[in-house]
Amino acid sequence: MLKSLFGRLGQGERVSFMRDSLAGLSLACMNIPQVLGYARIAGMPAVTGLYTVLLPLVAFAGIGSSRHLVVAADSATAAIFSSALARMAPPGSAHYMALVSMVALLSAGFLLVARLFRLGFLADFLSRTVLVGFMAGVGVQVGIAMAYDMLGLQVTAHNPLVQALDLVRGIPHLVPLSAALSLGMCVALFTGKKFAPHKPLALVLVVGGILASWAFGLQARGVALVGPLTGGLPSLHFPDVSWNDILSLLPVATSCVFVIIAQSAATSRSCGYEFQETVDENRDILGLCAANAVAGLSGTFAVNGSPTQTAMAIQAGARSQWAQLVFSAVTLVVLLFLTGPLHYLPRCVLGTIVFSVAVGMIDLQALKHIREESPGEFRLALMTAATVVGVGVEQGILVAIALSLVRHVRHSYEPHTMVLEEDAQTRLLEASIVKAGVETEPGLIVYRFCADLFYANCNRFADDIRFLIQTAPTPVRCVVVDASAITDIDYSAAALLRNVLQELQAQSILVLFGRVNPFLHADMERHRISAALGEGNIYPQLHTAVAAARSHARCEQA
Repeated sequence: MLKSLFGRLGQGERVSFMRDSLAGLSLACMNIPQVLGYARIAGMPAVTGLYTVLLPLVAFAGIGSSRHLVVAADSATAAIFSSALARMAPPGSAHYMALVSMVALLSAGFLLVARLFRLGFLADFLSRTVLVGFMAGVGVQVGIAMAYDMLGLQVTAHNPLVQALDLVRGIPHLVPLSAALSLGMCVALFTGKKFAPHKPLALVLVVGGILASWAFGLQARGVALVGPLTGGLPSLHFPDVSWNDILSLLPVATSCVFVIIAQSAATSRSCGYEFQETVDENRDILGLCAANAVAGLSGTFAVNGSPTQTAMAIQAGARSQWAQLVFSAVTLVVLLFLTGPLHYLPRCVLGTIVFSVAVGMIDLQALKHIREESPGEFRLALMTAATVVGVGVEQGILVAIALSLVRHVRHSYEPHTMVLEEDAQTRLLEASIVKAGVETEPGLIVYRFCADLFYANCNRFADDIRFLIQTAPTPVRCVVVDASAITDIDYSAAALLRNVLQELQAQSILVLFGRVNPFLHADMERHRISAALGEGNIYPQLHTAVAAARSHARCEQA
């Protein structure tokens, strides 16, 4: 493992161990308070948040390909399983903790299968648009949940909308000191993010909160504390859950895996583009598998390639996984010697830190750009966010995947279709939309279909051809299909195409295909379309097909 890690450190520019060590120390200062907050989102004891940046970090550093990806606790996956498991066991209970660890192990198993079958491409099924909407929905959901801690209230409902309604009703019963501390820290965090984004302000607030709690007895004034934390190293064990529980956890783990693959791949790709580095997504999946396996065995929850923590690492100067190993080493020191003071940490401090993270997940700038460039995709993003908030995170990720696929299928189902007409000045063929009375020249129609032909859109192809022939100002003798955008024909489309060819041949109309690529040609051979057309009527270039059509028209006229 270490040989693999240090082998990568030597690639490209010479890595400064001092720079990466300092970056790892800075990363620990900024992120240790956050992982404590992520444990709060997960409904787990705070110490388990520290476990996510101990063994999992080391596992990915030794196996994964990305030199920058930080694999640790993440709010998205924490929100997915916590919303589902809270219905199966009380959060924080021994049974709940066992279920959470089993989700991590199941996720590791699914990730191993994904690696064996080289399923890194699954990340492409979550579009950037719906991912922005999904993260925004998670941000709203987490923000509502953390508002309870910030105000000193107890959350009882699971649905975010019900939580929001109960929150409004509970405002008269808030703890004034908790609310005042939360407000002050919110101002400090958002001001610091604007004017000092690279400073470990969250760590300063955690230390300040601990000192204030210890010095002024905040618990006696109604401020809830994190409570005792068990220090030391995690014990490695297999979670004790029943077979029926495992079956119930499969959908939860599947949702987590989709988020893990999509979010980790998107983050590592972004880093690869920034630093001109090659990323092996399937190798990263294996690293994520190992990280989740040790997470489940060490009693903590599923880990993920975190975009926010990765960005923090890069901003701190990290250029290799050595920084993550230093981060893990600092966590080890905290677990061995510094868990005692965390007992005095006010929950409102932790809730405020997580609330600021949740607000950061709502990328208003990206939503604005999507709205300006593609209103349809903006609506898809909002639908995804609304599903996460109104129904749940687990359902939200499934809706995100479905909407991504539906949008793609819709484009293929309603492709652009055009007729090529000769420009009066340049004498070149230019595209125009399909409409009544349009033709390329008297007796000739050159038709372009801008998608693969499959069962859902083949009727559009047939209807356009018939419409153009029926409305042409002169009798049509030849139809040339510009097949430059067609690479595949399925069985249903091939059957319809043969019927159309037979229908046109009965009308003495010659059909030719131009710009036929080798993949399409193979499909046409397999589906007997070549035989129906005649092999001499298939051309690799469009201009030769048009020339053959014109020659045929002249012969017909003669």
